[in-house]
Amino acid sequence: MYRLIALLIVTVAATCAAAEPTQFTVTLKDHRFVPAELIVPAGQKIKLIVDNQDASAEEFESYELNREKIVGANARIIVWIGPLKAGRYPFFGEFHADTAQGALIAE
Repeated sequence: MYRLIALLIVTVAATCAAAEPTQFTVTLKDHRFVPAELIVPAGQKIKLIVDNQDASAEEFESYELNREKIVGANARIIVWIGPLKAGRYPFFGEFHADTAQGALIAE
């Protein structure tokens, strides 16, 4: 009986550990992030897809998230983030920093 319970606990734990992180998408269009603010769960690893719909490359950058990654023209990248503490985490497009501004808000 105890072995069955132990096996069940190990199976459930392995299934939870293998679960896909929550996925979010931010689009770059006209050198702006849409949505400009994205609410994400605190305490969880997330998969952020950056979809650049512009005809020029951009660089996704965030000092607070410690991320810097180029996304080509009309291309997508994946940025793995977290788990984050509750708070606001700004990011920007380095090549168009005057317009490409955004933030993840972990709640």
